[in-house]
Amino acid sequence: MTAGAGQARRRGASPRTPLPPAARSRASVLLGAAFLMATSAIGPGFLTQTVVFTQQLGPSFGFAILCSVLVDLVAQVSVWRVVAASSRRAPAIADGVAPGLGMVLAALVALGGLAFNIGNVAGAGLGLQAAVGMPVLAGACLSAALAIALFVVREAGRAMDRFAQMLGGAMILLVTWVAFASRPPLAEAALRTVVPEQVGLLAIVTIVGGTVGGYITFAGAHRLLDAGITGPAAVGDATRAATRGVVVASVMRVLLFLAALGVVTRGAVLDPANPPASVFQVAAGATGLRLFGVVMWSAAITSVVGSAYTSVSFLRALHPVIDRGWRHAVVAFILVSTLVFALVGRPVKVLVLAGALNGLILPVALGVMLVAARRPAIVGSYRHPRALALAGAVVVILMSVMGGWTLVQELPRLFR
Repeated sequence: MTAGAGQARRRGASPRTPLPPAARSRASVLLGAAFLMATSAIGPGFLTQTVVFTQQLGPSFGFAILCSVLVDLVAQVSVWRVVAASSRRAPAIADGVAPGLGMVLAALVALGGLAFNIGNVAGAGLGLQAAVGMPVLAGACLSAALAIALFVVREAGRAMDRFAQMLGGAMILLVTWVAFASRPPLAEAALRTVVPEQVGLLAIVTIVGGTVGGYITFAGAHRLLDAGITGPAAVGDATRAATRGVVVASVMRVLLFLAALGVVTRGAVLDPANPPASVFQVAAGATGLRLFGVVMWSAAITSVVGSAYTSVSFLRALHPVIDRGWRHAVVAFILVSTLVFALVGRPVKVLVLAGALNGLILPVALGVMLVAARRPAIVGSYRHPRALALAGAVVVILMSVMGGWTLVQELPRLFR
């Protein structure tokens, strides 16, 4: 035996020793949960908001992204840790804090998820139209059928994990290529991320709500719960998975910001009807427009999956029939979303109201989790870190104020 081999054996295992099947399965679920959260956040609205705010704020939008990343980390890590420690879904945790609160939270999240899912289905149709020229309605229906197929297969959870990882990775690679092609001013972007010329309060509220608002906050946490990764021993894994999810979504946001910044600083005028498509087309011509279609479809279809799965995971706590037939409920959720889009088209007013409410769901949900974290009857022996609890309380206060302000601003526009 060589000295190196002996040292490896004394450490317990060779660096090349493969993980046992159970460990590989757990690692896959953790990565899948991270990507489910990230790809749920990266939807059609994510793409459009990032480009629009880059156009408005220029390099200073980097500061808004930095603020949102900090808020996202606090919110996601707090929620995932409490869900893991309690081994309960969010509605059950909320009922433990105050009877009936779980139903209120479930209704807010599920209705908001349904409204956004209509937009996600529409985005999938638009993506296929840009990528291959397919009619929007046909593309939306085909995408919905693919999403439903994921939940019909026997290993639905594993299929969902792989789907999110595959398309999430593809989106990052494609947007990276477009970011390089647009040649953004990296030094200026880095400077204004720390020393902004202007602070976009609305931008911060909007992108925080779009990254960790509504159902998105619980997408990955509920996936871990369904996979059996729960209890105080799972808190560390939940923390790492939540962090990875925020990192993936943030990397995508930064890359898209840089791609748009490069185009805007060159003086290009973006199409107000479809700003993200303009960025891809200006940066890479006709090929860029096709790539935009692929990215848009990937973002939309993964958000359809994440929205349907997480919204139904909230409804499961309301009735045993839904819990037993959750796959059928997910299929129905996607079908209803598609049917509304097919009959009505993109319901802009509903989406605007849902977007405004999204900013308020986060402080409500996070506030419930922070209260639950201090109750042994809910989390057992788990102790929430004081620094994280304090940071969470600050996020709840700030997002309540800013989300309320945004709602007041949006409601008059909604009913004009």
